[in-house]
Amino acid sequence: MRETAGCELCPIGIGVNHRHLLNLEERRIVCVCETCWSMRSGDAEFRPTGGRVLWLEDFTMPEELWAAFQIPIGLAFMMRSGLTGGIVALYPSSVGATESELDLVAWSQLEAVNAILARMETDTEALIVNRLSDPPQYAIAPIDRCYMLVGIIKANWDGISGGGAVSQVVSDFFDGLRAQAGGE
Repeated sequence: MRETAGCELCPIGIGVNHRHLLNLEERRIVCVCETCWSMRSGDAEFRPTGGRVLWLEDFTMPEELWAAFQIPIGLAFMMRSGLTGGIVALYPSSVGATESELDLVAWSQLEAVNAILARMETDTEALIVNRLSDPPQYAIAPIDRCYMLVGIIKANWDGISGGGAVSQVVSDFFDGLRAQAGGE
């Protein structure tokens, strides 16, 4: 997602607040104008990114399940991939998103205690997890919002560990998700 002024599918200019399509073949988010979003949303190659935000106040994430995912930091988003058929976890770093496939048994166990996960839209929505906060925070969010967090972290990263600005932008991001949430 970029803050430039052009649709990636046609020469029309777009503002900072614009729509996105998910290019399924290339696995990338495309910034588009309203016309391209309307006309290309039904193409086999593209899919609109998710639109709902659900704040998961009563979400259950037992420590042993989190450990089974082997995610090295307490901040990640997890999505069902239509391309691989598996569950993919992505977590932010100073250079962008790092991706790993999750253990399907552990994911199935997590779904068993959180039925909402079975209703996540493939490729376009993700469970976003912030275990850096106390208490931990969980939401289902559009995939473009999840990648936005990766970009925000990358833009604010300082030094080896990220610095104080990263903690603040993560906190602000989750506050924004909570404010936007439709509840469940």
